[in-house]
Amino acid sequence: METPFNLASLAREYSDESAARLKFEEMRWGKGCVNVTCPHCAVIGLDNSYRVKVGPGSSTRPGLWRCRSCKGQFTVTKGTVFEDSHVPLTKWLLALYLLAASKKGMSAHQIHRMLKVKYQTAWFMMHRLRYAMSVGPLADKLRGVIEMDETFLGGKKKGKNGRSPSDRRKAMVVALVERGGRARAFPMAMVTSADIRKAIIKHVDPLQSELMTDESKVYGGDKLGRIPHFSVAHWQGEYVRGRVHTNTIEGFWSLFKRGIVGTFHHIGTEHLDKYADEFAFRYSSRHVSDGTRAEQIFKNGEGKRLTYKQPADSGTATA
Repeated sequence: METPFNLASLAREYSDESAARLKFEEMRWGKGCVNVTCPHCAVIGLDNSYRVKVGPGSSTRPGLWRCRSCKGQFTVTKGTVFEDSHVPLTKWLLALYLLAASKKGMSAHQIHRMLKVKYQTAWFMMHRLRYAMSVGPLADKLRGVIEMDETFLGGKKKGKNGRSPSDRRKAMVVALVERGGRARAFPMAMVTSADIRKAIIKHVDPLQSELMTDESKVYGGDKLGRIPHFSVAHWQGEYVRGRVHTNTIEGFWSLFKRGIVGTFHHIGTEHLDKYADEFAFRYSSRHVSDGTRAEQIFKNGEGKRLTYKQPADSGTATA
């Protein structure tokens, strides 16, 4: 019987590095590593790659594989967001599950306290995992009934003389949500009809979709191209007209903003895209178990790398 992937099994079954490494290999290459793939030449199968044996006194690091085709060596973290990390795999597994299981996010400070790693390490771990949650350029486009909306996130900023707290720095986030399905969210420097149209072209299948929005002028007229478009006039007190409404995306914004207020309190605007990816991924995978969601995050981390670079803070966003 397959061991369920939950917090109890992590503590019981994967408390040492060897067991954690086997779990990583199973998530990436399948049970028994039948689909082990060389990241150098992309040849698949146990006939091509083999595990290097580690004998007593050997200097070979555990978990090393060798490819018969290109003679390259690799481990299970090669070519993923986990590559070149010195954090033990046992702690990576815990961080992966905790982030997947938390409904409103998991702060780096919380990971720092729970896993006993430095705050800077926890911060980078969380950003690596959020990067794994991002949607790639080849992801399937949204289809069906799509709701689209934008929201402001902003915090107070003192004026030049240091006396005016009323000037507010705002960050704009735009989202698209399938009714009963997936979500996409991303920051947008300026919300114009041209920017909205580009986002729709990138994320929405125009032949199998219809768009629901509010009465904002950026969605007006024929600015959105061929996609059928319906709107409700919130300013007139209209929120539902038959099947035309934006209640689904308002629910998404509620989760997003409560996560920022309750978990992160404020976030750097230069990292807003990563948090938007996190909440969109969590919303899109809300119908699966926490363990399955954690495995999806791991799989999404293949082919992605994130290097550590602490940018200068350009502001913060709060709900």
